[in-house]
Amino acid sequence: MTSRTLTLVAAVGRNGALGREGALLWRLPGDLPRFKALTEGRPLVMGRKTYESIGRALPGRRTIVITRDPGWSVADAESASSLEEALALAGEGEVCCGGGGEIYALALPLADRLELTEVDDAPEADTWFPEVDREQWREVRREQVAGTDAHPGFAFVTYDRVRG
Repeated sequence: MTSRTLTLVAAVGRNGALGREGALLWRLPGDLPRFKALTEGRPLVMGRKTYESIGRALPGRRTIVITRDPGWSVADAESASSLEEALALAGEGEVCCGGGGEIYALALPLADRLELTEVDDAPEADTWFPEVDREQWREVRREQVAGTDAHPGFAFVTYDRVRG
């Protein structure tokens, strides 16, 4: 039996919005450094579309890309045909999931922790975070950031799954 913790890391609007036309919806102060701090040194699982929107594997992380294309291959990342295969490749310890929407939907039922940037905005989107049953999650940390003319307000929030 493997000892693994699966953490989903995402910036999510009030309406569940994640992205539009292959891009993130916000550039928020502190959000990318937080993503780096949460994922660096850990396996990072993501979908092919997310990988391609970034354009490369992120430094300091073992990147595992889930794709339906068995011939898909890049030099800086491993590929897997399913979430289960990606998690098996990742092995034990903390594994992070960086999206996109389809991958979050597959991973949410298996997740132990959510590290969300909850954005006080409800923009149009074509990629969504799955609905979270708040009874299954306990908020353990919240850091609120006020909105400005340059960006909406947001909060860095950590949720742990309620067990038992």
